[in-house]
Order: sequence, then structure tokens, then C-alpha cells
Amino acid sequence: MRKTFSLTHEKIKGPRLVDAIKHEVKKYLKRERNKKLPDDADFWDFDCKYGHSKESAEVIHTSELNKSIDDAAQNNLESFYLEILVKPAKRTKKPIDDFEE
Repeated sequence: MRKTFSLTHEKIKGPRLVDAIKHEVKKYLKRERNKKLPDDADFWDFDCKYGHSKESAEVIHTSELNKSIDDAAQNNLESFYLEILVKPAKRTKKPIDDFEE
């Protein structure tokens, strides 16, 4: 999903529009997570970017999507850019640290 979301609408008020955008993003993530995984992958990972424009987009974590949308609403932006790309990933084990006594 590569999309520039508009935060202005002639009939829909701002907070309602923000909720609709959050719902659309959540629905997209759920749809992608439910797709069949390749045999060599454990889960679907997401590469996310957020910015006031496409050129100024920076990498963010999936858990920061809602915060970024709220940030755009609080800064009274007319629009913002959001990019979410899905990729298969494999879990890695955390290294066990030796405890010093």
C-alpha cells in the first residue's frame, strides 16, 4: 500500500476521517497477514514509511502507524504519505547472555 491520505473533506469531519484512515490501515494489515505464507517463512513482516510528503517519508515501525496518523491530524496537515510493504520473514532466536556472578 502506497498512498497519500487526505485529511480534508467537504462532508466528513476531521476526527471521523482519521478513524476511517486507521480502520483502512488495520484492515489492510489483517488482510495481508491472512495470506498463505511461503514454506520458508514464519510470519509476514511490514516495511513502513510515513511522511508529510512522499519525498520526506521516513522508516517507522508497524506499531507506530496510529501515532503517525494522529501526528498528522494534530499538525493540521492537509495530507500525508503512508507506505506499507509486506514481505515474508523468518524468526530468529535471541542470543542467550551469560549472567555474571
